[in-house]
Amino acid sequence: MGVDRPVPGDRTGTAARPVREAGMRRTETVAEAVRYPPEWLRLREPADAAARARDLLEPLRAARPAGPPAIHDVGCGTGSMGRWLAPLLDGPQHWTLHDRDPYLLHFASADPPRAAADGSPVTVETRRGDIGRLTPDALRGAWLVTASALLDVLTADEVTTLAAACAGAGCAALLTLSVAGRVELAPAHPLDAEIAAAFDAHQRRSGLLGPDAVAVATDAFAAHGATVHVRPSPWRLGPDEAALTERWLRGWAGAAMEQRPTLRGPAARYLAERLAACRAGELAVTVHHDDLLALGRPAGGDT
Repeated sequence: MGVDRPVPGDRTGTAARPVREAGMRRTETVAEAVRYPPEWLRLREPADAAARARDLLEPLRAARPAGPPAIHDVGCGTGSMGRWLAPLLDGPQHWTLHDRDPYLLHFASADPPRAAADGSPVTVETRRGDIGRLTPDALRGAWLVTASALLDVLTADEVTTLAAACAGAGCAALLTLSVAGRVELAPAHPLDAEIAAAFDAHQRRSGLLGPDAVAVATDAFAAHGATVHVRPSPWRLGPDEAALTERWLRGWAGAAMEQRPTLRGPAARYLAERLAACRAGELAVTVHHDDLLALGRPAGGDT
């Protein structure tokens, strides 16, 4: 859901630009590339795997080419998308993992997917790069582009670039775990809706798409003639996911307080109550996301 992720694209300037999402605060400067903490990505990986919409795999498999497919994972982080998807697809696969952070690429290359569903080999290479510069040439020969928890931390221009690159290369796109702008906590609290609205406003204020991402991406891919499928992929967090819930709560409420300083006092008390309930095993959280599958024409296909 766009958590603890550096904002893609070249955003130069003289001042540091703080960006907070549900997880931790990050500051991006010209001189210093922003880095996700790998431990956070590992913490959320099981919840991500459980949430992704597996019913999108049937139309994806039906669109698979005859030969060994080339798959590009953009904004790959530590490589969790490949570890989830490669074992669900039959046949040999070659994955190219893209990220702007060489530190994360190191972790991704150290723990790649090992085999396909039928035991066929999966090979992996890494490529440092920026999604804002993605071109059809960079995806030449690709069958599929994947991403996880990425769309909501892109700008509209970056999503347009991604859709155009996929269309130019004639490849499909499976883009999972984009925030949907809906959060449910049980038991309910009078401040839930206000905190959620402030968080969404915080995400949008830097030009990021936030909960508008899937709608913008749907239009961008459809404009290139793709057939777009969208399915829900909610995180459902209970006592077994207390560590993830606590980390998420701190970032979610923190972003709301940064966006609306008048909320600081009430939100701090709210956060303390929610953390206590989480530690006692008395809090359930549903964070709604959407998964998007865009199926276009193969490069050189009939128009």
